[in-house]
Amino acid sequence: MVGSARFVMQDPKKNVLGGDLATCSLEPKTGFYRTGCCETGPEDTGRHVVCAQMTAEFLAFSKQSGNDLSTPRPEHGFPGLKPGDRWCLCALRWKEAFEAGAAPQVFLAATHEAVLRHVPFEALERHAIDRMN
Repeated sequence: MVGSARFVMQDPKKNVLGGDLATCSLEPKTGFYRTGCCETGPEDTGRHVVCAQMTAEFLAFSKQSGNDLSTPRPEHGFPGLKPGDRWCLCALRWKEAFEAGAAPQVFLAATHEAVLRHVPFEALERHAIDRMN
C-alpha cells in the first residue's frame, strides 16, 4: 500500500495548471530527455521545464549570457533554434530573462510544475500564449 501511495505522489508529468503535461515540440524535438515534453528528473540539474516560444530577442539574450541556442551543434544532435521554435528552457534561465525584460512567451499547458519552485505563476501567466480565460 505504501508503494502505490508513493507512486501517486511522484507524477513527473504535471503542468503549472495542474493538468497533464502537454507536448512542447517534436520539431525540433525538445526536452531534457528529447521526448518533446518539458519533463524533468534527477539527472536534469538545470530543470528544463519551461516550454517557451523562441524570439530573436531571447536568443540574443541567451547567447550573450553564455548559452548559444541559435548555432546548430550536430555533434550533440542540436539543430539550432530560430524565432518561432518551441523549446524547453531551464527555469532559472527563463527567470533571468524575465528579470532582464527579455523573457519569451510560454505555453502553460506544456510547462512543468517544477518551475514554480523558482518562478511565480503570475510571471509565467503574464507571458502565456495559452492564457486561461
